[in-house]
Amino acid sequence: MAQEQPLSRLADAPVVAFDFDGTLTVRDSYTAFLKWRAGPGAYNLGMLRLVPAALAYLFHRDRGRIKAALTAVFLKGVARERLEADARAFAEAHSRQLLRPDAVAAWKRWRNDHVRLVIVTASPEIIVAPFARGLGADALIGTKLAFDARDRLVGTFETPNCRGVEKMFRLFEVFGPDVRLRAAYGDTSGDREMLAAAEEAGYRVFTGKP
Repeated sequence: MAQEQPLSRLADAPVVAFDFDGTLTVRDSYTAFLKWRAGPGAYNLGMLRLVPAALAYLFHRDRGRIKAALTAVFLKGVARERLEADARAFAEAHSRQLLRPDAVAAWKRWRNDHVRLVIVTASPEIIVAPFARGLGADALIGTKLAFDARDRLVGTFETPNCRGVEKMFRLFEVFGPDVRLRAAYGDTSGDREMLAAAEEAGYRVFTGKP
């Protein structure tokens, strides 16, 4: 459901934006997915291959680069159809263990208002999409993974890592420069710009555990 068009009845409604990892969930969903998909042994071996990238991160502090390295090690060459199926299976198996009950309750309360509920996340859209569909999100904005002509993962990103100011760029891209951000929720510095633009900002307000 990446960049789905908002429902027509809500075309002019304000947006309520939720970060995903750490806000709607109790931990990072992408690394949880990679570990689940690879299995403990292969995951540990893959993490060993990432030691140089991890050491480089200590200097550049670019989360997008370390995430791209993770993607290249664990997913390069995987077909889009296979990845979508794996993402659905992961969400079906782990949504109850990952989603914060108080965050989901807030999401449902907003559903009663005339707003568009949007997930804005640095995680890959293709991995978060099944969760977004399950929550009934009006749109999903996240990092897009790059695929080659055979529809297989290249191991890089098609878009910049959807974090920090990029979250606002993407909100403007999807909803226009005059988008009204009725509320936003986040839990890290990567949500700062989105929270600052919102009429109502919730920083680390959800603490519930499954």
